Amino acid sequence: MTSGDAHRLPDPARDPLPLRGRAALVTGASRRDGIGFATARRLSAYGASVMVHHFLPHDAEMPWGTDDLDAVLDALREVRGDPEATVAHVSADMADPGAPARVVDAAFAEFGRLDVLVSNHARNGGDAGLADVTPEMLDGHWAVDARSAILLAQAFAARRATAHADPRNPAGRLVLMTSGQMHGGMPGEIAYVAAKGAIAQLAPTLAAELGPRGITANVVDPGPVPTGYMSEDDIAAVTPQFALGRMAATDDPARLVAWLATDEASWVTGQVISADGGFSV
Repeated sequence: MTSGDAHRLPDPARDPLPLRGRAALVTGASRRDGIGFATARRLSAYGASVMVHHFLPHDAEMPWGTDDLDAVLDALREVRGDPEATVAHVSADMADPGAPARVVDAAFAEFGRLDVLVSNHARNGGDAGLADVTPEMLDGHWAVDARSAILLAQAFAARRATAHADPRNPAGRLVLMTSGQMHGGMPGEIAYVAAKGAIAQLAPTLAAELGPRGITANVVDPGPVPTGYMSEDDIAAVTPQFALGRMAATDDPARLVAWLATDEASWVTGQVISADGGFSV
């Protein structure tokens, strides 16, 4: 690049629909009070066709229960930035080692392409502190929280390599979700912390392996977000620990994930980024 080339900058104006014509898959997006839904909603508003993954039997076992799936899908359609974009869904138990590839295949079958993959799903419950954690707990969280995310990335990269490359969008975007285990202790969640910690450590290696294939790979730590697992007392106790003086909303980390999916983040890869409002333990 010559010195003259350095001054030939691209148009800095923002496209109001930066993901128009592209397709995204968001896992773990079954509830309107979840980060996955907030992320899918943003991607839809940015113009993307969106497939949401869910596994309602898991939600049914949790204190918050299941949401109305039709209402979830309708809410995504209501904010579509591009009227030609579509919304679809797929169910799969990510504890099944074959599920990640099937989910990615379903997205390619639905849209004929896949440009953005957000691995947001996680296992809740079935955990303990060091004294009580069992091999089954460790294996269960590893399978859902770490192994399936790796297999999703593998299937995403492999399918993009064999699919027709759209010259308007040669790049892919992979975003994985970790937790705040690097910022402070999470007693009683040994299995979850171990699996989510592995996801954070993957960022540089995934970026190195996927970069030559035109795919950026980043990991987002959303910090504590009340998605059904926090009581009112929990929220009151945690809120003063945010530097910005308020509790997080699901749309707060979703903004970052959606930005990472756009061309504006094309030079950001291999990073673990916290969108936690300056949370401190």
